[in-house]
Amino acid sequence: TPMSELVRVDREGAIATVVLNRPDKLNAMTRPMWGMLGDAIAALSADDGVRCIVVRGAGERAFSPGNDIAEFATERANKAQAVEYGKVMHRTAEAFVQCRHPLVAQIHGICVGGGLEIAALCDLRICGTSSRFGAPIKNLGLVMAYPEMAPLVRLAGPAVALEILLEGRIFDAAEAKEKGLVTRVVPDAEVAAETRATAQRIAEGAPLAAR
Repeated sequence: TPMSELVRVDREGAIATVVLNRPDKLNAMTRPMWGMLGDAIAALSADDGVRCIVVRGAGERAFSPGNDIAEFATERANKAQAVEYGKVMHRTAEAFVQCRHPLVAQIHGICVGGGLEIAALCDLRICGTSSRFGAPIKNLGLVMAYPEMAPLVRLAGPAVALEILLEGRIFDAAEAKEKGLVTRVVPDAEVAAETRATAQRIAEGAPLAAR
């Protein structure tokens, strides 16, 4: 995928779809992608013609497995690089938080680590029955920064967020729903249609009320 298309924005009327477009790597996030994602959300937030934003991964194998650890050797190899990498992620998280339009995560397949963080920053999350969730960051010997942890704590509460981070388990859609991490679980084949219908219902509402 060309660098300029790693985060793609599709538009259909008042509904915009932001696609994490790296299907060959299950939409694993690179540092440039984090920046592009934040820029895309900020630009759409400023657009009064938008009523709803759908965020999804390309294809149906994964929403995103989080950060591409293959680039850590060059992009996150020391403290200074880690701090700068974190700043890019946190700017993007802030773009989601400040977005004026409702955000809906369309989740196919894997949604872990940074992918779960992105989904948690959305207002609604719709996934398929075979979707998988978790934050196995402990396996990398890393911690999740507080700004990245905040959406998880907001959705699931401190005790469940601790469970997710300390155990690092990968769990299924039913458990994700039980933990409050997803809004709705539907059959895999219906995720796209259900998300589209949800976005349409939101778009038909009064935009100022939604904001």
